[in-house]
Amino acid sequence: MKKQPVLVLLLTLTSFLIACAGSAVAQQNEATPTIAPETSEPTTIPLVSSNDCPATVPQIPAFTPPAPYNSLASFNGHFWFGSSALWTVLPQTGVWEYLPHNPNGYSQKILWWRDGYVWNEEPEPNLFVTGERLDVEADAEMPPLIASKATNAFASDIGSAMLVGVDFPTLGCWKITGRYNNAELSFVIWVQE
Repeated sequence: MKKQPVLVLLLTLTSFLIACAGSAVAQQNEATPTIAPETSEPTTIPLVSSNDCPATVPQIPAFTPPAPYNSLASFNGHFWFGSSALWTVLPQTGVWEYLPHNPNGYSQKILWWRDGYVWNEEPEPNLFVTGERLDVEADAEMPPLIASKATNAFASDIGSAMLVGVDFPTLGCWKITGRYNNAELSFVIWVQE
């Protein structure tokens, strides 16, 4: 009869330890806050592990672009990421796959938005994009990410946007950073065939 209280105590202790372990994992995966310089609003970059790549996932709470962008067509399987100072759209999976291949690598076009940007007033926006491979050691032999000069874009389903073409020289885990005036936004993406 005295074994039941010990069993209840062991089950309670086990439940407590499982809850603590889950809390530690959740804290480990919590977002790293960054500040968008123009708005001083926190932008979070929550991370998950996929293919050993800490691919960017939706912010909590989810970012909703300001009007009129918040009424644009939704991008199925994608989410808005950033702040009103600078944002982009990313895949829910954290993966870009089946990208066209050329002599410079694997090509992708990245759309960027900013509250107040007007495509026909700034046809060559002051947006600069860089990238670094995260899943290998820096190597002088590895070619860098190639990013085109930014251009303007407009369509009824995307509104007024900025567009940059990039060529990833290799497949793998990449951190992409966009800088527009004094705003900066980074995200991590897995590039695979």
